[in-house]
Amino acid sequence: MTEKDVKEQLLGYRQSIDNIDAALLHMLAERFRCTKEVGLLKARYDLPPADPAREEYQIERLRRLAKDAHLDPDFAEKFLNFVIKEVIRHHEAIAAEHGGTKQSA
Repeated sequence: MTEKDVKEQLLGYRQSIDNIDAALLHMLAERFRCTKEVGLLKARYDLPPADPAREEYQIERLRRLAKDAHLDPDFAEKFLNFVIKEVIRHHEAIAAEHGGTKQSA
């Protein structure tokens, strides 16, 4: 394989990676749009920002999905924990804005 061939192949992979990154960001934006609505609903009915039982279920589910997809389940759990923390932070802020109680996980 020539150097030109290698560079073209590398460029092709990088274009795919860039497309995947863009799709991931759009999916995260949609996820956070939905979790904002959940936060508003929780604030309206004075529900706590965190739901430990749901979080535990989701972590177990994502670990299984990661394993099936040949992705490191520990990585998937770390990623989901990061997202959950951010969602809870948003829900706490929404509750504070709407006069709800601020309860932590």
